[in-house]
Amino acid sequence: MAQRLQAQEQEELTNVKKGRLFIQFLEQRRKHFAAKRAEEKRSKPPPRAQQRSFMCTYLKNIKGWTPKSLKNKSFSNIQELFNKAMKRVNTFVDYRDELVEESSKKAEKELEESTKKVKAEIAQESSKESNREKKSCNKKSSNKQKNDGDDVTIEATPLSTKSPTIVDYKVYKEGKKSYFQIIRGDGNSQMYLTFGKMLKNFDREDLEVLSSIVKARFKKTKPVNYMDIFLHINLKTMFKHHLKDNVWKNQQWLVKVLNWKLYDSCGVHCVTMHNILYYLLVEKMYPLTKHTLHQMFNDVKLQVDYECEMAFELLRLVKK
Repeated sequence: MAQRLQAQEQEELTNVKKGRLFIQFLEQRRKHFAAKRAEEKRSKPPPRAQQRSFMCTYLKNIKGWTPKSLKNKSFSNIQELFNKAMKRVNTFVDYRDELVEESSKKAEKELEESTKKVKAEIAQESSKESNREKKSCNKKSSNKQKNDGDDVTIEATPLSTKSPTIVDYKVYKEGKKSYFQIIRGDGNSQMYLTFGKMLKNFDREDLEVLSSIVKARFKKTKPVNYMDIFLHINLKTMFKHHLKDNVWKNQQWLVKVLNWKLYDSCGVHCVTMHNILYYLLVEKMYPLTKHTLHQMFNDVKLQVDYECEMAFELLRLVKK
């Protein structure tokens, strides 16, 4: 009887170790496919309008071209000028694809090596279990008391790889450029030159935490730095707007909507006009005029990184 209990206890211990190895294996697979999906998303070539904007910006800032001289040129003409300026045949989309392909191959290799390692460890544990079962038949019942003191703990690997919560933000200046510096709970920080870049890398929790930090900081004082002012106004408009806010009066001049973009990671869409940017939560209704809404739904194409349900919900909301 004692020998059976001992063998059963040893079997439970090895099953726990097998389970731990299996969890590690599943986590490696999850990370691999998450990385692969992220690379596939980034590998999508940008639309022609975005490519044209990128190339024109480069030609204006680096080669001294004027907006007027580039305005009437075709996409192919601008691409040719850009390629000559870069002194290479391929466009910027091509070498981005090469980097994505190289990164994907590296991720696949790492998964293959990890799979082999886990399988070897499982096989080793199975072999040890078999040897222990053979030896247990010759052991005395006193061994059971020794095993009673053993403590086996499964170290659960967290399934989420989300960055720690935001704890603060600063405006960091380097030369003539100013950046939003987002500081997280683990001490790491990220620099963002524009609010749009920040939204592209945020989720809704990040956005809400940042809004509460800005609100608390300027509860008794008004922001002075233009980047603080921009952040304060846009977050207030986004989360707690008022019909009488001056920001909505800009629509009364029937200005043209130039661009409409969705940041699906945090559920925010941005409407760009001649003289203002509106950053708005997807699920909320705002005092946009009929003229603005008509342009958004009929004249301006909603820009998204990939097809998603949030984009369709936003279009349905605007149509109402």
